[in-house]
Amino acid sequence: MLGALRNAMRTNILRIAPRNIRPRHHTFSAPQPKDARVGYFVASCMVASVFLWQAPSRPSIHNEPVLPLDEGTSTTRSPRLKLIPFDEVARHNKRDDCWVIIHGEVYDVTKFIPIHPGGLYAIVKLAGKDVTKAFAPIHSLDVLLDLPPEAHVGSLDLTTAPAEALQDSEEDVRIREARKVIPAPEAALNLNEIERLATTVLTNVAYAYYASAGDDEYTFHENSDAYKRYWFRPRIMNKVSRISTASSMLGVPTSLPVFVSPAALARLGHPGGEVNIVQAAAKEGIIQGISINASCSLDEIAAARRPDQPLMFQIYLDRHRANSERLLKRVEKDGYNAIMLTVDSAVPGKRERDQRAKGDFQASAISGAEGQGVLGVAQAISGYQDPDISWDDIAWIRSITSLPLIIKGIQCVEDVEKAHQHGVEGVIISNHGGRSLDFSPAPIDILHELNQRRPDLTHNPKFEVYVDGGVRRGTDVIKALCLGAKGVGLGRPILYGNGAWGEPGVRRVIQIIREEVETSMRLLGVTRIEDLKPEMVKYVDRDPGRRR
Repeated sequence: MLGALRNAMRTNILRIAPRNIRPRHHTFSAPQPKDARVGYFVASCMVASVFLWQAPSRPSIHNEPVLPLDEGTSTTRSPRLKLIPFDEVARHNKRDDCWVIIHGEVYDVTKFIPIHPGGLYAIVKLAGKDVTKAFAPIHSLDVLLDLPPEAHVGSLDLTTAPAEALQDSEEDVRIREARKVIPAPEAALNLNEIERLATTVLTNVAYAYYASAGDDEYTFHENSDAYKRYWFRPRIMNKVSRISTASSMLGVPTSLPVFVSPAALARLGHPGGEVNIVQAAAKEGIIQGISINASCSLDEIAAARRPDQPLMFQIYLDRHRANSERLLKRVEKDGYNAIMLTVDSAVPGKRERDQRAKGDFQASAISGAEGQGVLGVAQAISGYQDPDISWDDIAWIRSITSLPLIIKGIQCVEDVEKAHQHGVEGVIISNHGGRSLDFSPAPIDILHELNQRRPDLTHNPKFEVYVDGGVRRGTDVIKALCLGAKGVGLGRPILYGNGAWGEPGVRRVIQIIREEVETSMRLLGVTRIEDLKPEMVKYVDRDPGRRR
């Protein structure tokens, strides 16, 4: 059994919900193998372990009810299951005898400890405790409804829970009070303001994960600062009352040359998670990339997706290629429009802000990883990734799916050329938002170099070049388009909008960028995206003057 669990855990095909679940808002119909269902539970418990310390209970957001423990678990309780006293759960607090409470149900996870990707210590430290506050922000409630009987011990006897276990933490109170006074999305005038507002309502762990970057975070800041060294050369006296921001991505129409970059764990910021983003992208008419580490299942996303809504699926190749193969076939069957293969994170970067948010820096001898310390969120969810991917894997992917392939994470002109030689449909120049190798070059600078050295690749109808990382203004989008980018990705701003307001916040992010793009086009003297040319921007080898 452990062999099946191990393989199931390492693939995000596990994010497919069981076939016989009928949750309140979504309907699931695709049959799934039992090992995938079990494996998803394992991965859920494992990933959840890193969030326990600061993740609050679900607040009431946009009229979503706060479900007490007994009401929120009514769909899983069964009169045939025995009631387990709280103190009995607490006694099962060892590596060889490990129970946890999730949404009022008690589970024995002892068999899963040896295959916990975050190490033994993290999950053993949770033994005998209620981990609902860790689990709820990043997973569907329905993933626990179809567990193997031997793992589901019974239901918690709520009358035995100590009073302190039901009390709100200081962070719960902080977030609840902040949500009472946060202004409407329309009050935000730019993306930096949205981030500042989001910090008031996100948990410490959520903001640390979203904001964290590699080492000293120089690349993270340079991604944005680099745009400030490109200045416009506007054209005047053109008729600009009517403009169009319409474009396309791999032949798929989009209302704006901006796409949602794939990012993990949107539910960490808001209970709606990626579903919010799917719905917002549909209403705004732009294309979304879905992360392999999304906190919503493929079925939840399918239920929220409009008919024919374009989606791209981002994947890291699994150490066990059979898992990647199943996932690639699944998303092609689901009608995704393209595959994004991320290649800039062979191993997770050292994201100290993320690691520090756990509030615990000591490794335990129990973990078998002496001196390693407690892993951050990023490392806890990436254990399945294969560090040995190579250019040969492009042919392997081609043998499995006919979907267009985009390589995400190109960081030099030579690799753009190599990707073109291998026949992929496009590349995304990106350094993972500065989250991997610190002192990697800013994407806009690589794009500029590419346009100078290989303009045939930035203006090739059969090969499209995109950028993401550091974009915070509509002027940033216009500069990238002038230099040959087909489109520009937004990552963190989308997560912040979602964290602050859910779907309305995501829409506000897109609306702000749209308004700024339109204004910039008019002031630059162009009326169509295809009219943006390299000669409309000039590189200035200095930082801009100080703002007053």
